[in-house]
Amino acid sequence: MIDIIQSVLSFIVALGLLVTFHEFGHYWVAKKCDVKILRFSVGFGRPLFKRVFGKDETEFVIAALPLGGYVKMLDERETDIRADEKHREFCQKPLSQRFAIVAAGPAFNFIFAILAYWAVFIIGVNGLKPIVGDVSSGSIGATAGFIKGQEIVSVDNVATPTWMSVIDRLVNHTVNADKISLSVKDTYGVTQTLALDLSSIAIDDMAEGRLLDSIGLGIVRLNLPAQIGEVVKNGAAEKAGLMEGDKIIQVDNVQISNWSDWVTQVRSNPGVNLIVQIDRGGLEQFISITPEVLETDEGVIGRIGAVAKPASGKFDEYYTRESYPVFTSLIKAIEKTWDMSILTLKVLGKMLVGEASVKNLSGPITIAQYAGQSADIGIVAFLSFMAIVSVSLGVLNLLPVPLLDGGHLLYYIIEFISGKPVSDSMQIWGQQLGIVLLLGLMSIAFYNDLVRLFG
Repeated sequence: MIDIIQSVLSFIVALGLLVTFHEFGHYWVAKKCDVKILRFSVGFGRPLFKRVFGKDETEFVIAALPLGGYVKMLDERETDIRADEKHREFCQKPLSQRFAIVAAGPAFNFIFAILAYWAVFIIGVNGLKPIVGDVSSGSIGATAGFIKGQEIVSVDNVATPTWMSVIDRLVNHTVNADKISLSVKDTYGVTQTLALDLSSIAIDDMAEGRLLDSIGLGIVRLNLPAQIGEVVKNGAAEKAGLMEGDKIIQVDNVQISNWSDWVTQVRSNPGVNLIVQIDRGGLEQFISITPEVLETDEGVIGRIGAVAKPASGKFDEYYTRESYPVFTSLIKAIEKTWDMSILTLKVLGKMLVGEASVKNLSGPITIAQYAGQSADIGIVAFLSFMAIVSVSLGVLNLLPVPLLDGGHLLYYIIEFISGKPVSDSMQIWGQQLGIVLLLGLMSIAFYNDLVRLFG
């Protein structure tokens, strides 16, 4: 229940911020163009909060359904307009200003993503160094020449200090089915260049988190002792009485040799009562613990809310922190936002031609789960999550689909070329088409959510 509440609250906070930022883009540019704003709404449906502000008496509304928002501007097609306010009507503005007002929403989504990634790169991300573990025999990784113990230094001349940065680079090239070069360093410090062919990897496998498996590369496994480190407040571990420093000896008479054994037992037993033998300060005792049930893309797993106790510097050489100075972080944030935008467009294109499955689309349920999980991990993960969603919102809103910002921009491009506005009848037909397309897309995403949720 706590996980569900956290997911819902995180989802509302994340989407509320992103929608507000998007609509503020429309609002801010419209105000600069002297368009009268009647309402700024975050959400749809029945107002939960309403306040009037400014000389234009603009309504600021927070509505019940937090799945979008809108900025209502003065428009003669919807209401009678006084003669002295005609010049402030949206449709009376020059084409360039109307184009800028509509484009500002998606543009602010990209700006938000840049700011979020900027903060992430400044704060820094802790991660495992990209040291190769087991290499599957006959895999494309083995064919490329990977061997256990190598560290991946760069992918196509871009430095990769962590496994996450390696995967980020590989994802982009996998979508393009590229053949790429990687620089690796062996245990003796000797560096060499390997050629890796990604053309045979299915996009669906990549989207489901099986990219490294498809390449045939494993991550080096650290033999951490089964000793409790930090315990999450109100988690199953704390409720059961586990404390920092406790050593796990066995679970239901199954001997535990290392942290990996312990994690396996916890993940494999969601909602199951486990009898755990522990060593606490040299005294052995038994406790009862029931792992919380957690829904993931891989299925239902157990979680107790505890991390491994650091092993006194023994494994420090396997970890690093990826962070950059302020200006460098800004440049990398811009590059990251651009890369994610292009990647989103390419994946959508692959879906249209059947090279990627529509099962990769996610709806509000899955997004809420990711929001809760990222918020649980920490601020950096939550900022990264919001940046990805913001990029997705920006790209999707620019698609030339009626009802979306991109559909209106398409009308303005046609108006620029033809010299006259798109007819009302054509706009009405476009709106009907847009409704059908968006309902179909939302239905597929929601169906995918239910499949992930209920298997």
